[in-house]
Amino acid sequence: MKTVNHNFQRRSPLMACLLAAGLLGNIAFADAADSTGAVGTAIDTSMAAMTKEPMARFNGDGTLMRPTGYREWIYIGSPLTPNDMNNGKAAFPEFHNVYIDPASWAHWKKTGEFRDGTLIVKELLSVATKSSFSGNGYFMGEYQGLEAMVKDPSRFPKADSYWGFFRFTTEDHNRLLKTSKVVPSSACVSCHAPNAQQDMVFVQHYPVLRAAKGRGEAGTGGK
Repeated sequence: MKTVNHNFQRRSPLMACLLAAGLLGNIAFADAADSTGAVGTAIDTSMAAMTKEPMARFNGDGTLMRPTGYREWIYIGSPLTPNDMNNGKAAFPEFHNVYIDPASWAHWKKTGEFRDGTLIVKELLSVATKSSFSGNGYFMGEYQGLEAMVKDPSRFPKADSYWGFFRFTTEDHNRLLKTSKVVPSSACVSCHAPNAQQDMVFVQHYPVLRAAKGRGEAGTGGK
């Protein structure tokens, strides 16, 4: 995949929660060693490969293995806060394409709650252009980053609502990692805890989640 050249403003530390902290410059979507030097192995977590085992796979050192196949999961939304509407200094100026693993989606439909083991993945994409044959607007460009959040009381017993946050991007923002260490909870709580509608998740920005909450098959669309 081509290297993408995009430059964004640095974000305020108070707003640097992981699921919205992908300030990226030149991103080449290529494999890289994790920050500990371990290469790790990307896990196929596509719909076809899903089993009763947790979708989030961890190494012995507690690092999360980079999820793959998530574009076959349930897409829940694409929030965007463009620079144009934030005085050129948006905290999160990229499109955020967000997916939830199928087993957790099924649980959400049934109960309206995020189960232990829920894995939510977010891809960051640039704003490529603001005009098209259809009119003016914001149109997606290239992939720029990959992030995730996992709910796991056994691994994150002291974290707010038991969520761990991860970022699969190198420090220079140029490559994807095969594994990720959990980001300190304090980097995320200041944003998620007071603003997320439910259980550290911005449900208010995801119409797919709102429509399906506790509704069973009626929440799958068209019923």
